[in-house]
Amino acid sequence: MNTVFFHNIGIKSNLKQSNLVKKKIKSIFDKEKTTLNRVDYIFCSDKYLLDINRQFLQHDEFTDTITFTLSEKQQPIIGEIYISIERIKENAKIYNVPYQNELLRVMIHSALHLCGYEDNSKSRKKMMHERENYYLKL
Repeated sequence: MNTVFFHNIGIKSNLKQSNLVKKKIKSIFDKEKTTLNRVDYIFCSDKYLLDINRQFLQHDEFTDTITFTLSEKQQPIIGEIYISIERIKENAKIYNVPYQNELLRVMIHSALHLCGYEDNSKSRKKMMHERENYYLKL
């Protein structure tokens, strides 16, 4: 199927050039040799994502994104990616980058999780950051 969908829940992402972003996301899976079936990006509020973080991960903290793989191992990827638009706006200010850049970076970051990348150690975070930058420059 190879499809990317965007949804807004209670808040608008104001994502620019969405068709181009869809192509970029699909190209990440191609370049990473990961078969994509479907990925849904759900843009939401801090509160919405905090509730998900508490319910599914038992974390009581704000985060910018949470990624869920819904497919079985060795099957084409089906995923849901939740992104807090409020966190993206705040992080864009903190890191002094344009909102659209920060949003795209987090979207790429989450796609990389679906491709098998982890960021749970210093070396893995470094690798993830390098891959994010690589895809941001394409």
